[in-house]
Amino acid sequence: MKVQERTGAGNHRVPSPAQSAGERLPTVARERKPALAALAVLLILVGALGATVLVLRAGNRVEVVKLTENVEAGEAIKNSDVTTVMVADDDSIDYIKADQLSLVEKTLTAKSALYAGSLLVGQMFTGDKGTPAGKAVVGLSLKDGQYPTGIKAGDTVTIYRVGDRNGSSSSSSSSSSGSQSGSSNSSGTSGGGVIVERATISHAAKPNDSTISSGNLAVTVLVDNADAAALSQAASAGEAAVVTVPSHNG
Repeated sequence: MKVQERTGAGNHRVPSPAQSAGERLPTVARERKPALAALAVLLILVGALGATVLVLRAGNRVEVVKLTENVEAGEAIKNSDVTTVMVADDDSIDYIKADQLSLVEKTLTAKSALYAGSLLVGQMFTGDKGTPAGKAVVGLSLKDGQYPTGIKAGDTVTIYRVGDRNGSSSSSSSSSSGSQSGSSNSSGTSGGGVIVERATISHAAKPNDSTISSGNLAVTVLVDNADAAALSQAASAGEAAVVTVPSHNG
C-alpha cells in the first residue's frame, strides 16, 4: 500500500513553467515618447521648407546688363558695348536691368573707367553731364570727307590735321601748324598729322540737322586739356578731320 501511495503521490507533481507548452513569457511594456516624435517631425518639415525656399530663390532670376567692352570715365555706354545675362534677383543690389538700358544710354555717363565683364549697377553712373576733370570740350564744323558716315555720340576717334591745297593762306597755316606737330608734306601743306590720338564724340548732329548754308556737320568732342589748344586752332581753320577707331587699345 505504501508503494502505491508513493507512486500516486508522484503523479500529482506540479509541472514547471518550462514544461508548460501553452504559456508565454511576460513582455516589458514599451515607454512612449510623444515629444521626441514631434521633434523629429518638426525637423523634417523645417528641412523641407528650407529646400523649397532655395529652389524658389534659384528660380527668381532677372535679366541685367553686362559690359562686353571697356568704357572710359565720362563716356556714355552704347548698346554695342553690352549684353544681357540672367542673375538671381537681389533687392540689395541696384542692377541695371535690360529694360533700363535705353534710359541709361541717354541720360547717364560712367563715373570712372569700367571694364568688360562687369555687371552694371546704378552706382557706376552719374547724371552729371559736366566736363570731367582734365578734359576739355571742343566744337568742330566738319565738311564732307572730314568725317565718316554714321558718326555718333560715344564714338572714339582720332583727329588729324588736313590742309587745303588750293588756298595759299590755308597752306601757310597748315605748314606752320604741321611744323609744330612734326608732320608736313613736300608741297608745304600738312597732311595726316595727328592732333588728338584719342577723343570721344560727345555730340554729333544728324546729317539732316546740319546747317544748310554751310553744309557742315557740327560735332563736339571731349579731349585732354593738353590737346585742346591745337585742336581749336585746326578747327577754326577748318583743318580738322576725324576718323573712328576702336574704343580701346588691345
